[in-house]
Amino acid sequence: MNTVSVSDVIGRSRLGGLQLRVVALCTLCMIVDGFDVQAMGYVAPAIIGDWGIRKADLGTVFGAALLGMTLGALVMGMIADRFGRRPVLIAAMLCLALTSFATAQAASVEELRWMRFLTGLCMGAIVPNAVALAGEFSPARVRITLMMVASSGFILGGALGGVVAGLLIPAYGWHAVFLAGAAAPLLLGVAMLALLPESLQYLTVRGRKLEQVRRWLVRIEPDLPIHDDTILAAADRPARGAPILELFRGTMAVATPLLWLLNFMNLLAAYFLANWLPVIMTEAGHPASAAVMVGTIFWVGGLVGNLLLGWLVDRHGFGPTLAINLLAGALGVALIGQVSGSLGIAGVVIAVAGFCILGGQSALNALAAAFYPTPVRSTGAGWALGIGRLGSIFGPVIGGELMRLNWSTADLLVVAAIPCLIALAGNLLLWALGRLPRTAGSTAGALPPQPARSRS
Repeated sequence: MNTVSVSDVIGRSRLGGLQLRVVALCTLCMIVDGFDVQAMGYVAPAIIGDWGIRKADLGTVFGAALLGMTLGALVMGMIADRFGRRPVLIAAMLCLALTSFATAQAASVEELRWMRFLTGLCMGAIVPNAVALAGEFSPARVRITLMMVASSGFILGGALGGVVAGLLIPAYGWHAVFLAGAAAPLLLGVAMLALLPESLQYLTVRGRKLEQVRRWLVRIEPDLPIHDDTILAAADRPARGAPILELFRGTMAVATPLLWLLNFMNLLAAYFLANWLPVIMTEAGHPASAAVMVGTIFWVGGLVGNLLLGWLVDRHGFGPTLAINLLAGALGVALIGQVSGSLGIAGVVIAVAGFCILGGQSALNALAAAFYPTPVRSTGAGWALGIGRLGSIFGPVIGGELMRLNWSTADLLVVAAIPCLIALAGNLLLWALGRLPRTAGSTAGALPPQPARSRS
């Protein structure tokens, strides 16, 4: 009778078809998420014209979606650690299809507000679970890279939303955008029912479907000496109580609030810029079309950051990569105010800021999924992102209040750089305390291992 470590098999494996399928499906989940997050912004002008309402009337609609995403990330992570990543992701896709369809039928701002809140609850479940599942099927040497490739789907989805809205609204009206946003998750959810496996580490820790785990392990490593009586060793022990309380045990006690701080500050800066950059560039004397283009460059920089930062983390670790990235982000944000008068130079600096802040957020998502052990991975990643979402709510509000006080562009952007510096300090403290895993293969918050006990 031999013992096989599930995490070790996956960690040393080549990237095979089963693993590529999981990463691809997780990436598609993120694309759908990005599409639906941005959809409301793209259809807002059409709704305002159709219903004859004021711009301010839609403010609560945007806020309802963000609130729903925050609560979804906080709650659905704990549910995923109890029932599995797979059922939560599939349920999120199918419910997202339903709420998007209902949004297309909305006939008032109040109905729209409730539908976007419910849509936000669904979307809040996607990021922590998709990133965690992609990582749990990836070889250790490229784990962060693949987690961030999956995360890049969010930005691709946002960009795709603009293309789809531009094609559908003139021909079919704003309702068609949400109907497209309903069809995509419905089709994906059905495909995931047939094609998406559950996390092997999760099943092993829970002692569920161990025969299926053995079959999947043989697919990942065909020469693996594994038999019906082979003991599957879990990298972690099951959580002892409420998942949220586990986040404050042992080495996680100090790291958890620091991870929350990093996410809050980074998303505050990200949404400050995402919402106010076009306005800032317009006030700098550039035409509205150019200002929107420069705002798009911010997201393009983030997409490049998603792809490159994962490669850097896999080679140099989270500590140095995030430290340099956060410092460069702070400098880039502050510099925007000094060069905003030149469209070309400002575009380059804004691309750098997008690379560091949006790309850095994907790295932080991967960090949470890498830091927390399997039994509380979705809870830990969900709460880190959920607390961070509060920053995404405060960012635009703070920017609006400073503009109301007639702050100069240069002063505004110096203030916007401060959250990046606070995040940098939090990262340096985590690094100094040895709480940062060097790679995704070295989980800093790991709990003691134990053999799996079948409950299937």
